[in-house]
Amino acid sequence: MDLITLKKQESKRKINKGYMWALFCAVFWGIWYLPGTVVWVLNPFDEMYAAIAKASGDGMSLVVTAVLITAFNALTVMLALMLWNGVLGKYGELGRTLKEFHPCSKWFFVASIFGGPMAILGSFIAMGFIGGAFAAVAGLLYPVIGSILAYYWYGEKISKRAIIGIGIIVLGGISIYGGGVLSELSSGNIPWIGYLGGLMAAAGWGIEGAIAGKGLDIAEPDAGLTLRFLGENIIWWIIIVPILAILGFPMYSFAFQVFEPLTLLVLVFAGITFGFCYVTWYKSFPLIGVGRGQGIGNLYGFCAVIFIFLFFGDVPEWTIVLGGLLCIAGSFIMFTEDTGALETLRGE
Repeated sequence: MDLITLKKQESKRKINKGYMWALFCAVFWGIWYLPGTVVWVLNPFDEMYAAIAKASGDGMSLVVTAVLITAFNALTVMLALMLWNGVLGKYGELGRTLKEFHPCSKWFFVASIFGGPMAILGSFIAMGFIGGAFAAVAGLLYPVIGSILAYYWYGEKISKRAIIGIGIIVLGGISIYGGGVLSELSSGNIPWIGYLGGLMAAAGWGIEGAIAGKGLDIAEPDAGLTLRFLGENIIWWIIIVPILAILGFPMYSFAFQVFEPLTLLVLVFAGITFGFCYVTWYKSFPLIGVGRGQGIGNLYGFCAVIFIFLFFGDVPEWTIVLGGLLCIAGSFIMFTEDTGALETLRGE
């Protein structure tokens, strides 16, 4: 067997492994919307919403409650990732990655800004204002942003087939948002903050993926991801939550009430599912590229809608279903790309 054949076989194994990680990401991500939806009706978050709504209105109450939920989500994910790194014996690698701030770890801290206060908070806001199915499907636009940024920033290849897939995903996004807005315009009741949350999720995850792809040129994915969530926890627990408490919102009084067994169980479930969703997501980027990793991970929307229907009986609007199917079709077009086009992820 000659060297060229061996190289092609190794490339094919790498690509198949990358797609496998991205598919696992979709399943874990879809499951995460179950605890993400349930947590809104559990104490202390339901009582927090009611208490703040009396003084500041429903909109402000939902946003502030979403901040505390997102902060706890980041904390439980961080705990799951620390356990994961410990089992793999990667604490040493974690320390080395943290020390290499300029060439490496700075990218993960920047990614945490877009992934946490923008994407994950936006998704929780969309869940609170509109519902879990919409929140899941609304974020399906993120591979478009991630692919374009990765292309213009560090020259990651986008083939004609990938461009077609991106175009179909955009059409799906128009169906997801346009149909809902048109139906609510007629009723005169438009939850704009919920739609904004969906856009925040799509933009944030797309930008985060492109930034993380830069850091993963050097860093090991498990270590890099843990630093990304370390950054997010710093943002929530050292900056945003204290600022909201200073402004008069009862952040800490309700935060100390999360130790009820059911609430803790749901938060831990959210942390495990979202933590391993991110582990598999980050592992796919160096193997198949940011655009393709995000494109296949996009199947999470399909998984989430199915899980939400099976567990909660929520049937989404037909425009959301159509948009989701278009997004999945676009992802499938990217997924079935010839492996020869993936042997080199970056342009010359």
